[in-house]
Amino acid sequence: MNTLLFPVILAGGKGERFWPLSRKDRPKQFLSLDGSSRSLLQATADRLLALGGTWDSLWVITSSQIAEGVRQQLPDLPVENLLIESEGRDTAAAVAWTSLKIKQRYGEDAVIGFFPADHWIADQKAFADALSAATQLAASTAAIVTLGIKPTFPSTGYGYIEQGEKIGSFNELPAYHVNRFTEKPNRETAETFLSTGHFSWNSGMFVFRAGVVLKELHTHAPEIIEPLEEHGSDIYPQLPKKSIDYALMEKTNLAYVLPVDFGWDDLGDWNAIERLLKTEETPNVELATHIGLDTQGAIIYASNPEDVVVTIGLEDVVIVRDRNVTLVVKKERTQEIKQILKILQSDSRFIDLL
Repeated sequence: MNTLLFPVILAGGKGERFWPLSRKDRPKQFLSLDGSSRSLLQATADRLLALGGTWDSLWVITSSQIAEGVRQQLPDLPVENLLIESEGRDTAAAVAWTSLKIKQRYGEDAVIGFFPADHWIADQKAFADALSAATQLAASTAAIVTLGIKPTFPSTGYGYIEQGEKIGSFNELPAYHVNRFTEKPNRETAETFLSTGHFSWNSGMFVFRAGVVLKELHTHAPEIIEPLEEHGSDIYPQLPKKSIDYALMEKTNLAYVLPVDFGWDDLGDWNAIERLLKTEETPNVELATHIGLDTQGAIIYASNPEDVVVTIGLEDVVIVRDRNVTLVVKKERTQEIKQILKILQSDSRFIDLL
């Protein structure tokens, strides 16, 4: 089956846990974090275009604050394929609006895939094979297909998907009905999940036909889809703020999972840099000019190559120097960067740092 997939990049995120490098005028998806010359957004577009589509079939949905930056990063994207949210309302609204627009242009049998703009994927061929399988399943079945990442450790930072009954194989990949979604479990629960061999990490990547997802949204999230159908995007600021997982995936009976293994990271915070770039030969991950004495397990970044970071006797810390801000945080507490941003927001002296 050679069904065309319409890939959609979800590019409205703020990437707050990569502050101070990620800021309002330069969010995470505009950054290159793997040592390449391509931003995360550009790398995602490259990966999706390599599936055989063209710029005409690629869509991006983003916020009004960074829409101009998206245009600069993806100059070949057709203007009509860039959807601009007047106000971010999380992924359920983004999926609903984009699916409506694609259905209007291509019909209810159009197969749509949604992909976050800030993921890292190692094996491009395995990714392409997985997307081919997901597209085949979505085209032939009333299915909302999610890619489940084979877990490599008992993560407490990812959601999990439990696979149920096997329904067949597509492109030589087995597909299963989803039994349940579980949000970020504690470590003991995560270890139990891994021991069963029946759980995957929730990648946040979905594939389905336009008509299938819109019908399910009418059933499970009418408060989102009905106002959009009646009023269009003008109603956006009044829509409830819900994730697609909460609004639909945890409720629908049409959820299917393809367990996949292509080397994946959601680049959620600074610790992801270590997972990508750490080698056994080096005590630290250094993306800066660093002079260190008795320092190990550190992640050190400086946006200005002329800046020199000097450390003595440090262990398991993240140090980030960008423009007029220096961040120093224990690796185990990087999730708390969001709390610092709330403090900065409340003080007018620091607005320019956001």
